[in-house]
Amino acid sequence: MGKASRRKKEARGTRTKVRPAPYVARPFEGLPNERDWVATYEILPAATATVTLDPAAVPEGSPETVTLATVLPMAWPALRREQGEVLVASQSGSSSGDPSRDLAQALLSALASEPGAAVQQLPRSTAETPRLQDLVVADAPFEVTVHEGFDFWVDDQDLSGEAATSLERANESVVPTVVLPATPSTYWCRIGERTYIRHVLAEDEESATTALARLHAKGEAHLDGDGRLLGAFRAQGLLVPVWEVPADSEPQEHDRAVADFAERYADALAVTDELTAEERRARSGLLSRQVTLR
Repeated sequence: MGKASRRKKEARGTRTKVRPAPYVARPFEGLPNERDWVATYEILPAATATVTLDPAAVPEGSPETVTLATVLPMAWPALRREQGEVLVASQSGSSSGDPSRDLAQALLSALASEPGAAVQQLPRSTAETPRLQDLVVADAPFEVTVHEGFDFWVDDQDLSGEAATSLERANESVVPTVVLPATPSTYWCRIGERTYIRHVLAEDEESATTALARLHAKGEAHLDGDGRLLGAFRAQGLLVPVWEVPADSEPQEHDRAVADFAERYADALAVTDELTAEERRARSGLLSRQVTLR
């Protein structure tokens, strides 16, 4: 082997291999209000929330807060407005097994952008990419605002022509969604001619499914007499039960029913006995109807 060939081989041998971002089953665990992070990532059509940054973890000169938005124009992962405000899209897609890293990548890219620039593409996240948990203040409030449309895109600016048409088209696609305030992370939505309640549970999938099975076996997984449990989504490590309610019912009609369910669920969660045969059958039935949102 000649000297040139040996040098090339040695250079290849010293090259550091970039490790891909590891898969994380519950990527938003440890963030403030994990359930609403999951909701903005998975089920809310048009929503925003304020995220407080840790000044020691982000570049100098970064804003104190950024806005998490479910969707941005042109499906951009993030943008930085002329005034410096940063928006990051929670539903722009994930390129790795850890959405927390992918959103952190979008955030850091926006912070590094010039004012008025949109982040249109992101480098693939790796094991070296920070996670959101590394960048945000863990005990800061995280409260989601659900909007009727995407008017927050334009920040009260007047639009005309193609831009106005594009915004109007986006607004027409929004599924009507309303927050039910009696219980955390609970949403009424109307899809076509049918109406549903979605409630993001705080516990891991396994514990939540077991508790829900205990209720289902006793006929207590419903919402009063009118809310039929259809099943549950598995979403970023959490469980989201879905009930169908009367099509013409309004959000406020279900507040008390969801609060009552939450009390029954808490009681079922506290039970440590082995599942009975009937409860095991109920659990198997729930698992067979679960759909994974990932």
